[in-house]
Amino acid sequence: MPGPPIKRYRRSPTPKSESEGDDDYTEYVSVKERRKQQLVKLGRLQEVKTSDSEKEKKVTGFSSDEDKDIWEANKEQKDKPPAEKPKPNLALVSNLLKANNKSNEEQDKEKKLRMEEEEQKRREEAMRKEEEFLEKNKNISLLEQHKELQQMAEGRKESMLEKQRKEEERILKEVAENTALKGVSELARGVEYTEPIKTSWRPPKLIISMPEKRHQRIWKKLHIDVEGIDPPPPIKAFKDMKFPKPILEALRKKGIEKPSPIQIQGIPTVLSGRDLIGIAYTGSGKTLVYLLPLIMFCLEQEARLPFIRDEGPYGLIIVPSRELAKQIHENVEHFTKELKKHGFPSLRTCLAIGGVPTSEAADVIRSGAHMMVATPGRLMDMLNKKICTLDVCRYLCLDEADRMIDMGFEDDVRTIFSYFSGQRQTLLFSATMPKKIQNFARSALVKPILVNVGRAGAASMNIIQEVEFVQPEAKIVHILECLKKTSPPVLIFAERKQDVDIIHEYLLLKGCGAVAIHGGKDMEERIRSVAEFKSCKKDILVATDVASKGLDFPDIQHVINYDMPEDIENYVHRIGRTGRGVNLGMATTMVNSKVDEAVLADLKHLLIEAKQKVPPFLASIVTEADQLNDQLGSTGCSYCGGLGHRITACPKLEAVQNKKAGEVGKKDYLASNAADY
Repeated sequence: MPGPPIKRYRRSPTPKSESEGDDDYTEYVSVKERRKQQLVKLGRLQEVKTSDSEKEKKVTGFSSDEDKDIWEANKEQKDKPPAEKPKPNLALVSNLLKANNKSNEEQDKEKKLRMEEEEQKRREEAMRKEEEFLEKNKNISLLEQHKELQQMAEGRKESMLEKQRKEEERILKEVAENTALKGVSELARGVEYTEPIKTSWRPPKLIISMPEKRHQRIWKKLHIDVEGIDPPPPIKAFKDMKFPKPILEALRKKGIEKPSPIQIQGIPTVLSGRDLIGIAYTGSGKTLVYLLPLIMFCLEQEARLPFIRDEGPYGLIIVPSRELAKQIHENVEHFTKELKKHGFPSLRTCLAIGGVPTSEAADVIRSGAHMMVATPGRLMDMLNKKICTLDVCRYLCLDEADRMIDMGFEDDVRTIFSYFSGQRQTLLFSATMPKKIQNFARSALVKPILVNVGRAGAASMNIIQEVEFVQPEAKIVHILECLKKTSPPVLIFAERKQDVDIIHEYLLLKGCGAVAIHGGKDMEERIRSVAEFKSCKKDILVATDVASKGLDFPDIQHVINYDMPEDIENYVHRIGRTGRGVNLGMATTMVNSKVDEAVLADLKHLLIEAKQKVPPFLASIVTEADQLNDQLGSTGCSYCGGLGHRITACPKLEAVQNKKAGEVGKKDYLASNAADY
C-alpha cells in the first residue's frame, strides 16, 4: 500500500546579499554634481571651481581639513599650465539656450500678472491701513477723523483713475492703424516727402505786414483752432484772396458775400499749397474751401500749357456717396460756366459714379479733364481698366474722409494712392473727425495744417433739437404729428431700407407729396427724386444715411429721425441737413428703450453742449463717463468722439471688432482691389 502523497512547496528565490552584484551598482550623483559635469563638457570647469572656492572662502572659510585639501588641490591645478579646452557641444548649447529663454508671450503674461499682483497688494495695503486707522480711532469722532479718511479715499481714487487712463491708452494704441495711409509703391520704396508743394499764390502785402496778434485775435473771435508749422494768415474777404471777378460774381449769385470761419483760414492754406485737415460743423461751407483753389490751379495750368487729349485730371475729389458727387459736380459747373462766359479758358470736369455709364466719364477724359469728382468704387474700376490715369494729378481731396474710412473704403483709398506718380497736395474734410482718424490721416500728409472750427463732432448751434420717447409701434403714426411742427420741405431719415419704403408708402396713402432714396434704388430714380425735392416739387424726402453725408438742401425746415442712429456721428450728419449757413432749422428724433444706453448718453451730452432742452428720461441717464470726464481731464471717447462714454465702453469700437472677427479668413487677397497686399 503506497504511503501518503508528499506535499511539495515552491521555493522562493534566495535574496541576494548586499555584497553581491557590486558590478551593476551605479553611485547616486547629486543634481549639483551633474550640473558641474555638464559644464565640464562645455569647457567651463575652471570658472565653476573658481566661483565655488570664492563663495566658500567668503561665506564659511575653511570649516575642515578636507576643505583645505580641496582648496590646495585646486590651487595646484591652477598653477599647472592650462590644458586645451575641449570644443563645446553646439547642439547642447542651443538646447540649453532654448530651455532658458522664455517666449515673449510668456514674459508678457508674467509681467501682466506681476502688475495685477502689485495692484492687488497696493489695494490690500490701503484697506489694511484704513482698518488699522479705524480700529485705532474708534473712540474718536468722525469729524476729527475726516481729514485722514478723505486722504485715504483720494489715494484709492487716484489709483483707479491711473488704471483707467492706462487702459484707455492701451486700447487706443491697439486700434491705431500701423500702416500709413500711403500708396503701396511709396511704402515699399520708403518714399518720404518733407516739404509741401510750392504754388505761385501769395497773400496780399498788406496782410503779410500785419502783426501776429491780429491773426490770433481773428482766430479767437471766430473760434478757429489752428495747428501746424507756420500757418498762412487768415483773410476776411474773397477779394483779398485774389479771386477773379467771374468767381466773385458766381459767389454773389449763390448769395455768398463774405467767407465763413472755415473759409477765412482754409482757403489761404490751400492756395499756399499746404496739406490740410478741415473740421467744421455741417453747413459751414467746407466745399468751397477745396473747390475754389482747385479751379484757380486748373486755370493756371491751362493758361501755361493747355490740356491735350487723354490728359488729366489735375485735381481729384473723392466722396463716399453718389448724390454728394453729383452735387459737387454741379457746383464746379456753376463756377466754370461763369468763367467761360467772361472769356476764361474752358475747364472740363469728369463725374465718375456708379449707376451712370462709364462712357460719359470716358468722353470727358478723352478730351482732357482738368478735374474729376468720383466715388471710390467707380474710380478704382476706371483706373484698373486704364480708362484714366493719375500721372499728372497733383491735387487730392477726400470729402467726408472719416465716413469713407468707417464705411470700409480705406483699402480702396490706399490702393488709389498707389496710382499717383508724384507728390500731391492732400486735403481731408469732415464735420466729425475723432483723434484716431486725425492721427491716421496725418500719415498721408506733409507738414499738415489742422483747421478746426468748434469741437470736432459738435452739432450746429442753428438747429433746435427735440428728442421724444415713442414706442416702436406708434412711430409711423407719430410722423404726421411731427410734420405739423414746421412748413415743408421736410427730410425723414430711417436706418433700414424697408423702413424707408414703408414710410414712403404710408405718406403717399395720406396724400403727402413724398419721394424716397436708398441704396437699393436705381441711380436714375435717386437723381430724379433729389432733383424734385430740391426744386420744391415734392415736400418730403425719405432716405437712409446715403442722404446724410454732405448733401446741401438750403431750404429744409425740419429733419425727422425715425430712429436713432447706431453712433452719434451719424446723428450729427443727419441733423446737419438743416440749419445750414445762417438759416435756422429743427430736428426731431424718436427714441425708445431699444436704443443703446451709451448712444443715449452721447445724445444727452450733445444736447447740453448745444444748450438745448434735455428731456427727463435722458437727464436721468448717468454713466461712468460722467464722473471720469472731469477727473481724467479729457472728455468723451477718443475713438468715435462721443461725449457720453469712454473708449473702454465704445459701442462703435465693439461693432467694428465684431465685424473684423467675422471677416477673418474671408478676404480675397488676390482680388483686383487688394493691390496693397
